[in-house]
Amino acid sequence: MANIDLSNEIARTLAGYSSEVKRGLEKAKKEVAQETVKELKQTSPKKTGDYRKGWTTKKVRTAQVIHNKTEYRLTHLLEKGHAKRGGGRVPAYPHIAPAEDKAIRDYIEKAEEVIRG
Repeated sequence: MANIDLSNEIARTLAGYSSEVKRGLEKAKKEVAQETVKELKQTSPKKTGDYRKGWTTKKVRTAQVIHNKTEYRLTHLLEKGHAKRGGGRVPAYPHIAPAEDKAIRDYIEKAEEVIRG
């Protein structure tokens, strides 16, 4: 009987810990995504302002996706640059990659904090 009680208590404790970690990781994911959207709105190139204003985040299944809602066609062209019609190239304005790198570092940091407790 004592072994059954001990195993039940261990199972309950582990279930509580895993649900707590899951909630913490979900919260960290949302926070990092919102911070990244704010950073992209500040660092994105501004001509009319529509591109900057379009950054948003949404949950897709288990992932938190950051995307440009209004001018999504421009993201790759602005980030990487592109060829001009008459020859030559338009310069690149890297703004997504630095924000992505920072978001990855922030999420790993917050995930480690959640796991440590």
